[in-house]
Amino acid sequence: MAKLWGGRFQKATDHLVDDFHSSISFDQRLYRYDIRGSMAHARMLAKQGIIAPEEAQAIIKGLEEILADIEAGRVEFSVAAEDIHMNIEQLLTERIGPVGKKLHTARSRNDQVALDVRMYLKDEIDAIIALLRQLQETLLDLAEKHLDTVMPGYTHLQRAQPITLAHHLMAYVQMFGRDVDRLQDCRRRTDVLPLGAGALAGTTFPIDPACVAEQLGFAAVAENSLDAVSDRDFAVEFTAAAALIMVHLSRFCEEIILWSSAEFAFVELDDAYSTGSSMMPQKKNPDVAELTRGKAGRVFGDLMTLLTMLKGLPLAYNKDMQEDKEALFDAVDTVKKCLRVFTPMVASLKVRPENMAGAARGGFTNATDLADYLVKKGVPFREAHEQVGKLVYYCLSRGKSLEELSLEEFRHFAPRVEEDVYRAIDIRQCVAARRVLGGPAPESVREAIFRARERLGR
Repeated sequence: MAKLWGGRFQKATDHLVDDFHSSISFDQRLYRYDIRGSMAHARMLAKQGIIAPEEAQAIIKGLEEILADIEAGRVEFSVAAEDIHMNIEQLLTERIGPVGKKLHTARSRNDQVALDVRMYLKDEIDAIIALLRQLQETLLDLAEKHLDTVMPGYTHLQRAQPITLAHHLMAYVQMFGRDVDRLQDCRRRTDVLPLGAGALAGTTFPIDPACVAEQLGFAAVAENSLDAVSDRDFAVEFTAAAALIMVHLSRFCEEIILWSSAEFAFVELDDAYSTGSSMMPQKKNPDVAELTRGKAGRVFGDLMTLLTMLKGLPLAYNKDMQEDKEALFDAVDTVKKCLRVFTPMVASLKVRPENMAGAARGGFTNATDLADYLVKKGVPFREAHEQVGKLVYYCLSRGKSLEELSLEEFRHFAPRVEEDVYRAIDIRQCVAARRVLGGPAPESVREAIFRARERLGR
């Protein structure tokens, strides 16, 4: 098969090089964007008098037929044609004859591929934002059901202070909200048309990039042709944002894995989102959560691939940049796959409030509230801290909780204690008293849910 760029060459490319050089095995997913971009380019060429209107019409009609055939599975892409751009151009020329060869006037594969990837990524960002918002809505629904479900909050994986499950879930609503913000910000920088930059130095033809930008829905046109073809910042930014999404999913998965263990028994996973053991019949494994946690590493690797690929490249385009697509596609696919399974897994969780509350009552999670109580009685905080520490040690040595101490036992270490201490260290009161913005008190969390729903437009 003759190469579309083969005029300068006197010898055929080795078949090993064809295979090594070709990207059609993975960049064929860009076919819709390549065809849309080519249609817009053809219209612009005709508008500017660079090709005849009837030639543009023939090109567009031919591209529409190719699109229909690809969608119907009637096209077999060629490795020898290297990539999606040359495959489509070759198919077009075979169908409509020499006029198909005019389509590539005033453009290069360098600005063409940059266009395709940007169009693809804008759509994928929109899709991932929609999935993140679905997850946020699921978490908000679950939080509303558990405004009063008390559980221990942890630091160092040690029971620290009592909170509610709703408060805990709302922390992830905030995280995924920041993920949405980052994607929206990345999309703004992705929404720049590179077509018109040519190989690196633009073109001598009187093109109208603004016309193409309007047709394809781009907000801006690239202002430097060198940068337009060599920039992959937007892909790096997206993959960095995707890596953070995976960090957040992985942290949540780690907690679900812990909470579903017999040692915690805070939640039970639905059978539809669990697996068993091939040897141990009693097992119910949190494999969905574990696999999501594991897949985070893939996306981190995709980010490092892009950074490493770009770091030593001189301007403008270099063949190394072909390596951007597999990493970018993998990051997109992995994040979407994880979000699609994670959201229903969370929605189907069976929460065990009694176990959560029992854990909150253990581990002296109300010790800080006792110290605060003493401060309100006039004891300096450092003295209150010491007195409560001694009370905790006393309880540990006798197998008691703070609530089980008598007034006399309290006063032996903390003379300012009065009868109202028992209300102050009641677990539910400890939670309810934290009414500050962002706190775990049910009324504060209810307000946070309301604000979150407003941001989601619900």
